Amino acid sequence: MRILITGGNGQLGREWVQFLNKQEVEFISLPSSDLDITNQADTNRVLSNLKPSVIVNCAAYTKVDQAEEEKELAFKVNADAVGNLADYCASNKIKLMHFSTDYVFPGTEGDMENLAKGYPEDFKTSPTNVYGASKLAGEKALTDSGCDYLLVRVSWLCGKYGNNFVKTMLRLGKDRDELSVVNDQYGSPTFTKNVVENCWQLIKKQEEGTFHISSAGKCTWYDFAAEIFKQAGIEVNVKPVGSSQFLTKAGRPAFSLLSTEKITNISGVSIIDWKDGLKSLLAELEI
Repeated sequence: MRILITGGNGQLGREWVQFLNKQEVEFISLPSSDLDITNQADTNRVLSNLKPSVIVNCAAYTKVDQAEEEKELAFKVNADAVGNLADYCASNKIKLMHFSTDYVFPGTEGDMENLAKGYPEDFKTSPTNVYGASKLAGEKALTDSGCDYLLVRVSWLCGKYGNNFVKTMLRLGKDRDELSVVNDQYGSPTFTKNVVENCWQLIKKQEEGTFHISSAGKCTWYDFAAEIFKQAGIEVNVKPVGSSQFLTKAGRPAFSLLSTEKITNISGVSIIDWKDGLKSLLAELEI
């Protein structure tokens, strides 16, 4: 097995590199600067030279608010580029693992009332912002290509590398005695280390199709922030506020919980409680 990681310098890509360094497997990690997957000719040339048997695509446009103004770029990276990879994989019998998001779902309060365990993989998609629409277009390009694929949706991604909510709260907690955090958006954090470990099981067992990976339990951003400060031993007065207090260019879902029932049926997969995942991450960050 020879694995190629695209977007290797990102939050998830770097987690893959750390994990695969400990495995007896050949892999190559390329940052976006070394492989422009939005350029089909360049993509075909590089892949023809490297000859991977599995591609793990961690490259993505993730600026949710900025996507409202950069729609063309968001679709270019999140949809067109995925199509380029998928078409090559279909023609050359290469497995493609691609990551998507809870933002492909409508995220309504009604869904929260009806879906106690979260969105299942086959729930009807209906994104509410450009970012979500671009990711959904990428999903369609992947599934329509005919390649052997693994589509993994995650939510509220946090890890040791890159920027994320946990790191933002820790940084703000050092400078402020009080923070206001949204308390009417519900979901569950997903930790990059757990994502990679579970995705590795999917690859080893030659699974295919769509899977959700997140943490057990449900919380709001306020709950998450309060738990971060509690576990980190930082004294901050966290005030719960409504989403209307933080106006954003892109609409945010009220409900982001992903059901993990499907993937828990696969041996070797471990879905952790979000508080336990946070504890492990803080230990990695040496907090």
